[in-house]
Amino acid sequence: MLTHGGQTNHLFPAELMVEGGALPSPTEPHISTLPPGQAPRLPTPQGPCSNIMAAHHSGLLLCTCMLALLAPLLALQIENLTRLKANLSDILNLHSDGLHPGEDEGNARRGRASGTGWPKDCSEISAGSPSGVYVIQPSGLHPIVVYCEMNVTDGGWTVIQRNRHNTDITWAESWSTYKYGFGNVRGDYWLGTEYIHQIAKQKVYQVRFVIQDASNNIRFAEYNLFSLEDESQGYRLRLGSYAGTAGDAMTSANSATVHDNMKFSAKDLDQDTNSGNCASANGGGWWYSSCYSVRLNFKGYLTWSGLCNGNCRASAILIKTAPFC
Repeated sequence: MLTHGGQTNHLFPAELMVEGGALPSPTEPHISTLPPGQAPRLPTPQGPCSNIMAAHHSGLLLCTCMLALLAPLLALQIENLTRLKANLSDILNLHSDGLHPGEDEGNARRGRASGTGWPKDCSEISAGSPSGVYVIQPSGLHPIVVYCEMNVTDGGWTVIQRNRHNTDITWAESWSTYKYGFGNVRGDYWLGTEYIHQIAKQKVYQVRFVIQDASNNIRFAEYNLFSLEDESQGYRLRLGSYAGTAGDAMTSANSATVHDNMKFSAKDLDQDTNSGNCASANGGGWWYSSCYSVRLNFKGYLTWSGLCNGNCRASAILIKTAPFC
C-alpha cells in the first residue's frame, strides 16, 4: 500500500495498482433461461454407467448415474450464484426516470446515524469506522452511495472522483451522465456533479486533490474552501486558498489554464472559454478554461501541471466540511 504522512493510504488499493494495468474482469453470471416446467436436457449417459444400466436395469444404479451427471451442473449453478452475488455487491450510483441508487446493506447499516436516518456526508460517519462504501443522504436529496475515506487526515472525507491511468472508464461522457455519475464506487468513478453540488451546499466545505505521480509518490493539493454552483450556473467551481505538496495547479494565474471559477463542460455542452470544445478534444468533462493545467477525468495518463504533465498514474478528489465551520 502507498503511504502519506506516516499513514496508510487506502485511496489507491494495491489491487487497483497492479503492474500492467487492468484488473481481471469479473466473470459474467450465467442464468438458465429454460421455460417454466421444462427440465434441462441431459446428455446421454456414456461409459460404465450405460453398461451397468443396460446389464442390470437397476433403478438404484440409474439414480446414482443421474446424480453423477447432475452434480457438475449443480456445482456450476452454485458457482454462478456466488459470482452473481459478488457482482451485485458492486454498487453504482445511477439515475434514470427517478430511480434511486441501490444500497449495500452491510455498509448501509454501518453508516446509519443512530436515530437520525442516514448521515448527510462522510464527516458524520462515526470516528474509527473503516474506509469503504456507505449510504449518505444530503439534505433534500434521496440516499446515495459513496466511498468514505476514513484514514486520511482524521477521516470523514467523501470521495467524489477516483481514476487510474489504466482505467476501464472512458470518461468521454455526456452532460447528463456526468450530472448523475458513473463508474463503480469501489474503483474508478465520478460521483455526479449534481450530487457533489447537493453535498457541498449543505455547509462550508474544503477539498483535497490526491495525485499519484509517475514515480508512485502520493502528493496532495488542498483548498480550504470548495463549492459548486447549481446547474443553472453551469456547476461553476469555487476554490479557496491552497496548501499541499502537489503545487497549485487549479488556481493558476494563467487565464488560459485556470480551473477555479470555471463552469463545468462536457462533450455535448461546451462552457469553456476556448473557441473549440476542450471537453471533446481532451477526453472528459472538467472545469475547463482554454483548456487545462489539470486533467484528471481522462482515460490514460493524467496531468497535474508542475508535478506530472501527462504521466500521473492516479487521482482522487475528496471533500469534507471545513474545520473552522
